[in-house]
Amino acid sequence: MSAHAHAASHSHGLVHESVKRSRQGLRAVGLALLILALTAAAQAAVFVATGSVALLADLIHNAGDAATALPLGAAFLLRSERAERWAGFAVVVAIFSSACVAGYEAVDRLLNPDAPEKLGALAAAGIVGFVGNWIAAVVRSRAGRRIDSPALIADGDHARADALVSLGVVASAGAVAIGLDLADPVIALAITLLILRITWASFGTVRGGGHTH
Repeated sequence: MSAHAHAASHSHGLVHESVKRSRQGLRAVGLALLILALTAAAQAAVFVATGSVALLADLIHNAGDAATALPLGAAFLLRSERAERWAGFAVVVAIFSSACVAGYEAVDRLLNPDAPEKLGALAAAGIVGFVGNWIAAVVRSRAGRRIDSPALIADGDHARADALVSLGVVASAGAVAIGLDLADPVIALAITLLILRITWASFGTVRGGGHTH
C-alpha cells in the first residue's frame, strides 16, 4: 500500500463526520422536496377545477415551502454552519412572502365573492396537503435532531404546522357545502394569520439555535 493510500485509510474516520452530516441533511432536504412538490402539483390541479382561495393559500405556501429546499440544500452541500443559519433565515423570508400572497388573494376574494366548486375534490386536496406536509415534517424534524440543525428543525416545525393549515381547506369545503360561501376567503385569511405566526416562531428557532463553537 502506498504512503498516500495508507494515510487516507487512517484519516477516514477523521474527515467523514462533516461529510456524513452533509449527506444526511441533503437526503432529508431532497426527500422533503420531492414529497412537497408532488403535494403542490396535486393541489394545483384541484385548484384549477375548484377556484378555492383557501386551497390557493395552502398551495402557495406548500410551493414556497418546497422552494426552501434550495438554500438549505446548498448550505449542506457547502458543509457551512454559517450558510446553514442564513438558509434558515431564507426559509423565514419564504414563509412570510407566501403569507403576503395568500392574504392578498383572500382579501380580493372577499371583495369579489366567487364560491368554489367541486367541493369533494377540494376536501381531498386538503387531505393531500395534510398528509404530504406531515410526512415532510417527520423527515425534516428527525434529520434535524439527528444532525443538530436548527434550520432543518425549523423547517420541520413549519411543515408540521402547514399540515394543520391544510385541514383548513377541508373545513372550507364543508362550510361552503352548507351554504357559507364567504367561509372560503375567511378561512384563507385565517390560514394567512397562522402562516404569519409560523413565520415568527421559525424566526425565533433559527435566530436562537445553532452551534456556539
